[in-house]
Amino acid sequence: MTSRRRAVTTTPTAPAAPARRDRTHYLYIAVIVAVALGIAVGLIWPDAGVELKPLGTGFVNLIKMMISPIIFCTIVLGIGSVRKAAKVGAVGGIALGYFLVMSLVALAIGLVVGNVLHPGDGLHLTNALKASGHSQVDSEALGPVDFVLSIIPTTFVSAFTEGQVLQTLLIALLAGFALQAMGPVGQPVLRGVEHIQRLVFRILGMIMWAAPIGAFGAIAAVVGSAGIDALKSLAVLMLGFYVTCVLFVFVVLGALLRLVAGLNIFTLFKYLAREFLLILSTSSSESALPRLIAKMEHLGVSKAVVGITVPTGYSFNLDGTMIYMTMASLYIADALGTPMSVGEQIPLLLFLLLASKGAAGVSGAGLATLAGGLQSHKPALVDGVGLIVGIDRFMSEARALTNFAGNSVATVLIGTWTKDIDKARMQRVLAGELPFDEKTLLDEGGETGTPEPPELPEQREELAKA
Repeated sequence: MTSRRRAVTTTPTAPAAPARRDRTHYLYIAVIVAVALGIAVGLIWPDAGVELKPLGTGFVNLIKMMISPIIFCTIVLGIGSVRKAAKVGAVGGIALGYFLVMSLVALAIGLVVGNVLHPGDGLHLTNALKASGHSQVDSEALGPVDFVLSIIPTTFVSAFTEGQVLQTLLIALLAGFALQAMGPVGQPVLRGVEHIQRLVFRILGMIMWAAPIGAFGAIAAVVGSAGIDALKSLAVLMLGFYVTCVLFVFVVLGALLRLVAGLNIFTLFKYLAREFLLILSTSSSESALPRLIAKMEHLGVSKAVVGITVPTGYSFNLDGTMIYMTMASLYIADALGTPMSVGEQIPLLLFLLLASKGAAGVSGAGLATLAGGLQSHKPALVDGVGLIVGIDRFMSEARALTNFAGNSVATVLIGTWTKDIDKARMQRVLAGELPFDEKTLLDEGGETGTPEPPELPEQREELAKA
């Protein structure tokens, strides 16, 4: 009797915990509605639409505020958790080699399409457009030498306060390798960085609820400032550019993803659908950078691969910017009545390949880099930059979407090549069995990405000695 009573008391029946409802789908429905309202306001009241630009700028700035700490935490955790520095170097070498090859492929595709379409034929350049083109050269486009020097921050802290992605990347690499060299002694610091990462992702999840307001302001300002006339006059260039980006993403990247990782690109993009919507509404691929880091780790790619590939790709793997610079350069040359031969095109585009590394996904950076590159290599073409100022924001949509697509595919490919991806987890995530926690940007286990391997006995002995 006693044993039966004890059995009853030791196995109480607790009610099942209620499933947490994901209300974030309402957020992205609101973003779609906000985009539609923004287009309507920009068309009906263009002056009022332009005045709403600070709403979009403010939201993008909120996202950019979080990028440096997220990149720092991600890279430090990724490198610090790897036992051997050679593995990190291998990931970085493969990533940079892949980025260079894909940039050249994107340039070549843009070159072919630009020479087939000749979209700039028959246009006329006014003095006002010349002045508009030259005004772009005064922006923050850097030459190759200045770009390399700009990677070094003034102080350790200024890498975070100035919002420079590559400066943060440098500091994070140094910190990660230092913690790796410290061995078990550095484990408490790594745990502290992991807690900071959780805090940063939680803050980012709160900021995302302002996305509809930012999308409304950004789209209204773009439509209000450009108008229908600008779209009609340059429709050939815009359509040609969009078609070229679509072909590059779904033919070139899609084939690579299928051959290397055995993954359908539409399945991957369905998983990243909310990030694509965010980019479409803000015209900036940087607005989705923190979410790409979190989602790639959740997908099963190791922290080391994600921490190195994604931040580096945002400066060195700008496929959409490559296509844009190729087609825009040919368009300007044709519009000025001075079409370039293939012998002139290739050196200019190789120069722009280097110059473009300073454009890290921010809206408008592609136009500034194009103007600066033309000023350095072929100044006569700078006059024609004013021809595309009116539609640059609309072209930046495709630029940002293509850049983001290229970096998401690159992360999966490099994870596959380095065997640092959990294929079984990836299939479960893409099938919807392991949902991504939109509230915290962490998976339901509380970790971003794949779990760390258990400590071996000799590692436990080192920890005990420390």
